[in-house]
Amino acid sequence: MFTGCWCWMASWKCKSSVASTKAAYGGILLLSLLVSPLWAADSINGSKPEQFVEIEEYIPSVLQEVRYFTTDNFVGSRIDGYQAAKIYLVKEAAEALYQVQAELGKLGLGLKIFDAYRPQRAVDHFVRWGRDLEDVKMQQLYYPRVEKANLFREGYIAERSSHSRGATVDLTLIQLESGEELDMGTTWDFFDKRSWPSSPEVTPEQRANRMMLQRTMVRYGFSPLREEWWHFTLDYEPFPATHFNFVVE
Repeated sequence: MFTGCWCWMASWKCKSSVASTKAAYGGILLLSLLVSPLWAADSINGSKPEQFVEIEEYIPSVLQEVRYFTTDNFVGSRIDGYQAAKIYLVKEAAEALYQVQAELGKLGLGLKIFDAYRPQRAVDHFVRWGRDLEDVKMQQLYYPRVEKANLFREGYIAERSSHSRGATVDLTLIQLESGEELDMGTTWDFFDKRSWPSSPEVTPEQRANRMMLQRTMVRYGFSPLREEWWHFTLDYEPFPATHFNFVVE
């Protein structure tokens, strides 16, 4: 911080107005990098913030399948931080999702959510698992065409996740009457290029289902992920640099 102030003061004393402007700008930029805003916390522990809502209470008609609370996931065990089969999102994302569900309902369709807010401790669990190259018990179900040693390099596992910011959701489309999932070409959390929304390896019907989901989510303020047809993040998320770590309970 003191270095940034010194640079700014030094630039103020320059004789050339052009040099002075450039130096002052550089000093301000340096100072802004040294001083992080209060909301740019690295990881927040503690209890659930009041800005988060439980989706089952907020949108009762949405189906939930919290696989990270079970052993039916790519790790093959319950994930750290999931002590209940609940889904949380920041209120802004929940409100947008409410509108998505309402529009889909006119077509006899609805949403099924697999994951939304994800504690940082869960992400840490994924990282530990990813480094254990001997544990491949779920490979045939979740990543049959990817070597586990390549999961980090290919971007399937990372030390930070947008889910921990509370405005990202993993979901699919269902028939409201039966609860049956529409065919998307792959299952959720399938580590493969077939999961890319643009994959040429899926049928026209599967692509159409993916595009219906994507168009509806985008219409209400979510952005898709290039590599996963099920993953969407609210455009104007309230905590863009904060990774929360409260337990799902």
